[in-house]
Parts: sequence; structure tokens; C-alpha cells
Amino acid sequence: MDMKEAASLYRLLGEDVRLRLLRVLARERLNVTELTAVLGLAQSGVSRHLGLLKEAGLVAEAPAGGFTYYQLGAGAVRGRLAGLWAHLQAQFDEAASSAPARADDARLQEVLRQRREHFETHGTDAGQLVPGRSWAAWARALGHLLPPLDVADIGCGDGHLTIEAARWARRVYAIDRSAAVLQRARTLARRHGAANVAWKRGEIERIPLPDASVDVALLSQALHHAADPALALAEAVRILRPGGRALLLDLRPHDQSWVKDRLGDQWLGFSDAALDGMLRRAGLRDIRLQLGARKAGGPFTVTIASGVKGRAPKRARPGRRER
Repeated sequence: MDMKEAASLYRLLGEDVRLRLLRVLARERLNVTELTAVLGLAQSGVSRHLGLLKEAGLVAEAPAGGFTYYQLGAGAVRGRLAGLWAHLQAQFDEAASSAPARADDARLQEVLRQRREHFETHGTDAGQLVPGRSWAAWARALGHLLPPLDVADIGCGDGHLTIEAARWARRVYAIDRSAAVLQRARTLARRHGAANVAWKRGEIERIPLPDASVDVALLSQALHHAADPALALAEAVRILRPGGRALLLDLRPHDQSWVKDRLGDQWLGFSDAALDGMLRRAGLRDIRLQLGARKAGGPFTVTIASGVKGRAPKRARPGRRER
């Protein structure tokens, strides 16, 4: 490598985003959409940086399954750039415990989890192919065991859970504070033929539904967005009919503070004890908490919690008067 080429290469590596890209791709090959989620950058910016790294021989394309993935180029790990790559890898190892690197690693773990658990992906065990196996199919099969119910999906987001609930519910009320998010959810629901959904804009601490109007109140990854989680739970209980059930999926305590700026989270998860206390104070009984999902080495653990709204006490019937 001559001096001019070396100077050009060092200028290329003088951008921290490109170093982050290389560090992530050293761990896993990813497509542009996945890299966008990991790095928190616009897709156009990620594509531009990838193009420059590819031109330098540090990154290569790897088509697979109809997608274009990116991985380290052959020149990065052997050949003329091997010495440079050894130096970069030592720097990456040294920076692994820094806050930015840990945040990238946490987002990478989430991207890989979503890749494995995507509704349209059929999972396989090591060495065993099971055609048609998917978590989505199991979830929909369990819906066959449920009676027709009225459901509120509180903090529905882009509507994926709303659509799954609509497959077995009598009616679903999908509530979110963002008009733009609700519009995306409506579009998705139309594409999936979910016609039994009513879309409502509102805060989860002030749900736009009357008292005792639903059988199930769902809060999936919504409570940690609430400014006042206790009030949000009280609202969920308010709209439940007596005997109705609140069902929560949320995160256990974690240290990934980047979610506050990136995702708008208000809370870094809840302990089982804290959730149990809030559910009881909201007026629920028969509280159940269990592990929902956890990936070894990943920063996020999901808790599933549920409780039942007590039935109103029966009024005593007036006694008969003696004549």
C-alpha cells in the first residue's frame, strides 16, 4: 500500500460511524435495515458509508434469502489489509465496555432476536427442519380456545399485536397517542383484513373508553412509556368489566439508558415486586407474574403479568315485610 492509498484509507476510518459499522459487522452480517436499527442512523446515511467501506475493500456484499447482507470484506481479515484490521480489532476490544459500544451491542441483540422471531419466519432447531413451525401459528391456535371478547390494546404502536388480537376477539379498541402511528397501524390492518378494530387516539393515562367496556386490557411494552405507570394501570382497570383481565408484557430493570432518547422510554423496566404492587393497588386480584422472554447475554428480559378485576359486591335484596 503506497502513501497516497494509506492516507485515503486513514481518512475513511476517521469517521466514527464507519468504525461502528465495522465493529458491528465483525460480529454479525446484517442488511441495511438492520444496520439502520443498530446504529440509529438514516438508511441513506448507512448506505453511503457502506458504499465507501465496500470500495475500500473493508466490507463486502453477501446475498442470501432474497436480501443483501453486508459482512467484512476478505481484504479486512486477510491479505493487504490484515495488519490494519488486527489493529482495529484491538481497538474494538478495548472499547467494548464503553457506553456507545454497549448500546450498539444491545441494539444488535434486539435486531437478531427480531430476525429470529419475525412472524413470517419459520424457526428450526439445530439439525431438525420442521416445515410450517412458527410462533405466530401457535399464538393464533391458542386464540381458538378463547370466547369472543372485547379487547383494548393500550399503546398499540404500529398495530401488530392489535391485528393478532383481532383474529380471535369480537372487537379490538386500539389506542395510541400518535396520529401518525395510528395511521400506519390502520394501513397494516387493512392489508391483513382486520375489520373489527376501532382506532382511538389518546394517552394511556387517560384512555378514551367508558368504564367497564372491555373484557381484556392489553399493555404490551407500553407501561415503560407512561409518565405515571400507576395511573395507566388504574385506567386499564377502570375500563375493564368485572371479572375482566389485565395482561401486561414489559421489561424487567435494565441499564440501557439509550432507550430514553432513542425510543422515548420513561422507565428502565420494572421489577416483579414493583409490578405486583402496582397491579394490586390498581384493584386487581389473582396476580400472576412469569418470565416472558430472555436471551442469554442480552440486556432485556420480558415479564408477563396479569390480574383479574374483582366483581362488584351484590346488593342485598330487601327482606319481605310481614303483614
